[in-house]
Parts: sequence; C-alpha cells; structure tokens
Amino acid sequence: MTTNTIDTKRAESAKSAESLAESINEAEAARTRLDFAKSAPKVFRAIVGFDAAAREGLDPALVELIQIRASHLNHCAYCLHMHTNDARKAGESEGQLHMVAVWREARHFFTDKEQAALALTEAVTLVADGGVPDEVYARAAAHLDDQELAHVLALILTINTWNRVALATGKVAGTDERR
Repeated sequence: MTTNTIDTKRAESAKSAESLAESINEAEAARTRLDFAKSAPKVFRAIVGFDAAAREGLDPALVELIQIRASHLNHCAYCLHMHTNDARKAGESEGQLHMVAVWREARHFFTDKEQAALALTEAVTLVADGGVPDEVYARAAAHLDDQELAHVLALILTINTWNRVALATGKVAGTDERR
C-alpha cells in the first residue's frame, strides 16, 4: 500500500468514527430531554385523542401522505420515518412515497384528491408564509366533502403538533415506541 492509500484509509476511518460519535451524542442528547408522554400524560392523551378523531373516516393512505408531507416541511425525521413505514403498511407504493416531497412535479403519482390534500397540507403547515390561499382551500373543498375537509384540517393540525413535540423533545428517527 502506498502512503497516500494508507492516509486515505485513516481519514475515512476517522470520519466514520466521528460520524458514529455524533450519532451517539445525538442519541444521548435525546435521552436527556423530557419524556413528553410521562411528563404531561393528560396533554399527551388529549393529542392522541385529537389525532384519532381527526383520522376518522379518512382513507389511511391519504392520512399517511398528509403526515409525510407535513413532516418533510417541518424537517421532522422521527415522524417522517414513522409515517413512511405506516404508509407502506397502508399500501402506498415506494414510487409514490419517493415522490411526496416533489408531488407537483410528479402529479401522475397522485389522484386529484391527494394533490388537493397535499396542497392544503403545505398551506396550513406553512401558514405564516402567506396564509391559506383561497384557491388552495377551494381546490380542497372541491375534492373533499365538508366532513372530510374538516378531518383533513384536523389531521394537518395534529401532525404539525406531533412534529413540534418530536423536534422539541429530541426524538430520534427509527425509535418509534408505538411498537
């Protein structure tokens, strides 16, 4: 082996060790944050109840698409990991899951109803960036009856709440305690 090859291998090994140390430090930091469910059980149960009520009557695959898109926008790796797994169990294809973040450029992967729900998810999640435009709301209302629309709105509110809980408490992707 040449000196350059040995130096390259050492540098790669050092990078791997650094990456592992960072992952361990992130996991340790997450463990030092409070356990929201244990520290505020009534609040936690209320959010769980709100989430369950929001899902009633909605197609489970649509529920997961909404939760995935909001989790993308909120940069919540914990929820994104959880909901992509749940979407697979609900029958979503890998192709569709890979296209959620770029659904406008890949419309053929999504029904008109799913596109309307994704647009509404983005507007409500990013509400501070300009509110919920009339055309986005009207499109959702055209594809969802009043009850579905109310439940989709409630679902968007709950996933945004869950994203914020997960981010604030340092939840680590891949550590879903539901199972």
